[in-house]
Amino acid sequence: MATPFGPRIVVGLLGVLLAVLVAGFNENVTKVALADIRGAMGIGHDEGTWLLALYAAPSVCAMAFAPWFAVTLSLRRFTLCAIAAFMVLGLLSPFAPDERGLMLLRALQGLAGGALPPMLMTVALRFLPANIKLYGLAGYALTATFGPSLSTPLAAFWVEYVGWQWAFWQIIPTSLLAMAAVAWGLPQDPLRLERFAQFNWQGLLLGFPAISMLVIGLVQGERLDWFASPLISVLLGGGSALLVLFLINEWAHPLPFFKLQLLGLRNLSFALFTLAGVLFVLLASSQIPSNYLAQVQGYRPLQTAPVMLTVALPQLLALPLVAALCNLRWVDCRWVLATGLALLATSCVLGSQITSAWIRDDFYLVQALQIFGQPMAVLPLLMLSTGSIVPAQGPFASAWFNSVKGFSAVLAGALLEVMSTARLHFHSTSLVDRLGNTPLLGDSANLATRLHQQAQVLTSSDLYLGTALLAVVLILIIPFVPTRIYPPRAAT
Repeated sequence: MATPFGPRIVVGLLGVLLAVLVAGFNENVTKVALADIRGAMGIGHDEGTWLLALYAAPSVCAMAFAPWFAVTLSLRRFTLCAIAAFMVLGLLSPFAPDERGLMLLRALQGLAGGALPPMLMTVALRFLPANIKLYGLAGYALTATFGPSLSTPLAAFWVEYVGWQWAFWQIIPTSLLAMAAVAWGLPQDPLRLERFAQFNWQGLLLGFPAISMLVIGLVQGERLDWFASPLISVLLGGGSALLVLFLINEWAHPLPFFKLQLLGLRNLSFALFTLAGVLFVLLASSQIPSNYLAQVQGYRPLQTAPVMLTVALPQLLALPLVAALCNLRWVDCRWVLATGLALLATSCVLGSQITSAWIRDDFYLVQALQIFGQPMAVLPLLMLSTGSIVPAQGPFASAWFNSVKGFSAVLAGALLEVMSTARLHFHSTSLVDRLGNTPLLGDSANLATRLHQQAQVLTSSDLYLGTALLAVVLILIIPFVPTRIYPPRAAT
């Protein structure tokens, strides 16, 4: 029986949205504040990288498998349990007895946090009327635009003014509020335990280790020198082999976690492929200025925060406006996507003009172009990926979109690290070669610092240009792959 739309559904949707944003804040804030956390808890650098990897792996896995369990155990019950577990594990994290205990808590918290984003998409697709469904998807898009940009200011605030423990505890008040909203707002579906009779054990036993191994391999690859490390070779090689077996199993299973047949939908396949590229552009646009200001100008995260807030806060207005635009029948969302990518490319081209004299104020124009560029690049992809499916396919579409989103974010981070390291080594070597036998002016330590800073500047410029090129390539394929799709019920 269809659930009537009303204020309770809106409150429930906002509760799930808040929980998903909090989960994103938790991952990014602890990542930004990792140096302070390591210092306070006596954790070494290598162990700190494992904290990130062991959170990311189960988080991506949960995005893949959570929709199946939500249908079986009920959306409301599953969401409440995931938020509660996520909150309790965050509360306990600062009290971990050692780094292994903290790693276990973070891995379990990643599993709980990763289960939440698919719930948001499922709620928006299932409960919202057709004429406002795009606004619900705009709320989901906040997790890719608003959330990551706000994480740096949040991390700076907690570690500078309150205490490193709040990098973990920040989730508690908002999680309680989210639980109250979900408990009151979402209807309670009946349990469907009969689905366990056809439970896809082979898929779980193949897919969970496959995704985990690939994610951990990507996160740790740069630090361990990729395939020069036997561990990375096993993780990436073994994970790839298990992933192939997992996909073969999913194709034939009567009750799969992933419905591979959906990839025959042209728009869905295009949206998933383009999403990976867009996430790289968004990540690069955030990390390049942050890394430059930290490495070249010596900024603390709190001093970098205004640059991030330039993009983050206007999203609360930009996303509803883009949703209203896409909800007009005469507007083709493919060209909204192209315009958004063009704005992101222009932003990156402006950023490529960076010099060692740039300070925080010089990034405001670069970032301002992303205020509308980011939502115009993300929301049409959501529209394209969900517009061709029927309600019964919603959990499968959610599993596809969220899994690709989670894995692509990890892959984008790994690629950005590889590109940064390669270009930094190239420019460092080139600058030293140019210096040649020129007599050193001043002390050698100062010269080495200046060389490193200049190499960082040139690397930042290269990364901006590479990111702009990727955005242009994504624009060029738009006329040839996706087909036009109209809003669910066009606004007049």
